[in-house]
Amino acid sequence: MNRIIHLHLVSDSTGETIEKIADACLAQFENIEVHTYTHTLVLRPARFDTLLKSIENNPGPVLYTIVDRTLARKLETGCQNLGVSCIDALFSVLTQLAIDIGQSIRGLPGQQHQLDDSYFHRIEAMQFTLAHDDGQGIDRLREAEVVLVGVSRTSKTPTSMYLANHRGMRAANVPFVPGVALPDLLMSGDAPFVVGLTTSPERLVQIRRNRMVALGEQSRTDYIDPEQVRREILEARRLFTRMRWPVIDVSRRSIEETAAEITNLYNTWKESRTVTAAGSESPT
Repeated sequence: MNRIIHLHLVSDSTGETIEKIADACLAQFENIEVHTYTHTLVLRPARFDTLLKSIENNPGPVLYTIVDRTLARKLETGCQNLGVSCIDALFSVLTQLAIDIGQSIRGLPGQQHQLDDSYFHRIEAMQFTLAHDDGQGIDRLREAEVVLVGVSRTSKTPTSMYLANHRGMRAANVPFVPGVALPDLLMSGDAPFVVGLTTSPERLVQIRRNRMVALGEQSRTDYIDPEQVRREILEARRLFTRMRWPVIDVSRRSIEETAAEITNLYNTWKESRTVTAAGSESPT
């Protein structure tokens, strides 16, 4: 029987950071049933009465990200009075970084969500990715930082959107369809960074079958024919090998894991181009 845990997540901002930290930590445990209570925009002492009442009604550990030390101490005192643990997810990290950087902590909540250049860069990247989904916008493909190529249902679209939203990358994706030529730019030596996505035939058949049922398109038998799917994947892999594109098998990867691997590959590719360009500019 699973143990039931009441977990309170407290943030002085949107709660996105503390939710990600909690998810990463909880993934390390098993046989538990977690009831999560998220309390966001806790910026004033007036919010604490409601917050502490919720903790009292559902006792359990409190995990928080509050940069204002006065508010943080107030929360810690309230939790101590209620007999529940109170865990600061940021302070030890911030303290050490402040020492290493040689600056004091500003204590401003939600700074990662400010409308700065980075924010608008991500918005621009998302707009680009939406306009270059599933082979659209070929005329501006050269502006992409990464192009994902793969057969249908290999997570090209969600991976592209994740790269744009979380990494700020202009990601385009182009479907591989047997017998249909890819854009000339991708086949040239002047192509942007291209990654091939593949998966196992068995998993692809399953995903496509579920998709067809959801859309009421069960009549497209060739789309889920195991032998046809196997040939489709093999043909795509041959192209990836011929073009020397890095290949990622998404069969057992989450979108986040695939995006992380693409980011690593892109950074390596970008660094190699920088080194090559610097070498070509050196005097002989």
